[in-house]
Amino acid sequence: MVTMARNRLFHAPTVGTEGRAAHAASSAAAPPRAPGHRGAKVDWDRLRQRMRGALLRPGDPGFEDARKVFNPLNDDHVPVAVAQCESTSDVSEAVRAAASRVPLAARSGGHSYVGYSAPHGGLALDLRRMSAVEVQSDGVATVGAGAPLRDVYGGVAQANRCLPAGSCFTVGVAGVTLGGGIGVLQRRFGLTCDHLVGAEMVTADGRTLTVSAARTPDLFWALRGGGGGNFGIVTQFTFATDPAPALTVFVVGFPPGKVPEVLSAWQSWISAAPRELWANCNMTGGDVPSCRVAGCFVGPSSSCNPLLDDLISRSGVLPNRRTVQDREYFSAMRFFSGSPERQSFVASSRILSEQASSPDAVAGLLVGRPGVSIILDPLGGAVADVGVQQTAFPHRKAFATAQIYASATAASEAEVTRTVRDVVAGLASLGLGGGYVNYIDPALPDWAQAYYGPNLQRLRSVAHDYDPDGVFDFPQGLTRT
Repeated sequence: MVTMARNRLFHAPTVGTEGRAAHAASSAAAPPRAPGHRGAKVDWDRLRQRMRGALLRPGDPGFEDARKVFNPLNDDHVPVAVAQCESTSDVSEAVRAAASRVPLAARSGGHSYVGYSAPHGGLALDLRRMSAVEVQSDGVATVGAGAPLRDVYGGVAQANRCLPAGSCFTVGVAGVTLGGGIGVLQRRFGLTCDHLVGAEMVTADGRTLTVSAARTPDLFWALRGGGGGNFGIVTQFTFATDPAPALTVFVVGFPPGKVPEVLSAWQSWISAAPRELWANCNMTGGDVPSCRVAGCFVGPSSSCNPLLDDLISRSGVLPNRRTVQDREYFSAMRFFSGSPERQSFVASSRILSEQASSPDAVAGLLVGRPGVSIILDPLGGAVADVGVQQTAFPHRKAFATAQIYASATAASEAEVTRTVRDVVAGLASLGLGGGYVNYIDPALPDWAQAYYGPNLQRLRSVAHDYDPDGVFDFPQGLTRT
């Protein structure tokens, strides 16, 4: 998932939106499928004895910190327990003990936009202690499902390898991969899920499966873009990596009032650019909206600068800021990482199937809306080399993803939510449909079709095969019809 925007240089935080109200509405509209949820009691003492890791209950030291996820607007989601799993066996024990008794959800980085990884009244399986990163001599990397991207990038960089993934260092590798995994290297190297070659997973009945194209082809297909939480709990990933390249990172800022010119130029420019270039267009609202183009080039700055000159020439706008730096792989990923501090925000997404036909209308959606951003991330290149139904990620032929992001507080959440919804509706009126599951949003119209498109029915079939009783059910889960 490029995700996240601590400094909002690239993205706002990855793996929906709309806060507490929409979460409650979505839950009320579609109750859990499993009839045993919240029924029979869980023997917490026995589970605690059988786990190697800690099991925390309300009132236990460390519970308050352990239960909280990245977005403080979700702090009202209070699990009845947090299992701090240290092994696949711990995950299996927790699933066997709690399945069909209380809601279950895995937590990796904890960046689910509406806090789905902190199931209210349920059991959160915290995987952050399962974070080892090992790279073999052939470049194949095994990564614990609780590893944050900071550890993933650091681990593969030590072996002089790279793995394309999101921007925020605190985002967990699990959510990124299972939702597809957009990022600053995707046009050259593809999505994170395109590098997945195997996984270890605990199923709804507590069994441990080795997932691969040869062993479990349907499940392996589904894990590459089918969204987190739908099929079981992945405890370890196996990735193919690429040699770590030399990179150039850059930011080109433009003066306020020039969004239509820059957006129009950016669209034609990035469409014609070599796949070594990735650059987003980040537009920020206000009385006079502003924008910047920022990104990453696989190669030296001497080759990148002429491309940036071309963008400026196409726009006819002189930038008021231009930063271009040569960096090695890990340093370049750190350039995008932003602040690790928790952030309160509301966000959603749309998909541009092709270039926006009215840059003026897109810019108009931001007029008088300070603090709201529309962030366009280009697809194409290696992403489009893979067929729409070859993996579960359906947006292979689209031009770009659009993230709508706004900072919020508990006091302003309702107002900010309305504003974000208005912008999302405005983009829809301009022909933007679809959505990216790692920017999950309960209020997105026809969300299942928006996230999965032509892959929806096959994904639902796989989800029902591996979780027929809805053990891992949640308000936007695939076991719901």
